[in-house]
Amino acid sequence: MEWRDHGILLTRRRHGEGAAIIDVFTEGHGRHAGIVHGGASRKKAPVLQPGAQLDLLWRARLEDHLGSYKAEPLRSRAAAALSGRLALAGLNAVTALLGFCLPEREPHPALYKRSEQLLDLLAEEEVWPLAYLRWEMALLEELGFGLDLSACAVSGRNEELAYVSPKTGRAVSRQEAGQWVARLLPLPPVMLGQGDAPDHEVAAGLRTTGHFLEARLAPSLGNRPLPEARGRFLDAFARRL
Repeated sequence: MEWRDHGILLTRRRHGEGAAIIDVFTEGHGRHAGIVHGGASRKKAPVLQPGAQLDLLWRARLEDHLGSYKAEPLRSRAAAALSGRLALAGLNAVTALLGFCLPEREPHPALYKRSEQLLDLLAEEEVWPLAYLRWEMALLEELGFGLDLSACAVSGRNEELAYVSPKTGRAVSRQEAGQWVARLLPLPPVMLGQGDAPDHEVAAGLRTTGHFLEARLAPSLGNRPLPEARGRFLDAFARRL
């Protein structure tokens, strides 16, 4: 068995004397692990860093085997990740969430493209949090937990949408929120593609996506807690507010 693809390195762990097992999100083969012989060496270890873009050749005797990778660097994101605390925390959040959420060997080409584009923006600190929020919304959509923000769940109208139901993921207008307003999640204009996307609106949006990651997505994966890397990114972003 053999295939060639490109992908984003999610994790690397040492295996035996000098090898490493890497977990990679590939465009055509989904999240896929394999052994890199010599992957823990001084020559290869700096290349095999989370977020790196790799050209990959995978070989195995049988399809269900772990197999081995020949991995060549296409693009390193180390410099961008080290440009600031927010960038490094953001990269770690993306790779951790992809490793947490994605089933093994199931292609998600649209999400792959969005993830690649997001990581390419790492050094753009002013726009990156907004891009990350939109990526989390796309992640929920891709995995079957998308939000319906097209119209109010109560009235069916699309004016003054201001909240999201934590149960259904549907939008609720300001007029229809009524006595339930304290139980609803925020729907800032930035989540509707409106306005100038100030940081406080992005933070409110991340509170909403975080609820569905924790209350809907995580239970579907065996009630594992969300990766701590996401919380560290939120902390780093909060320092900027």
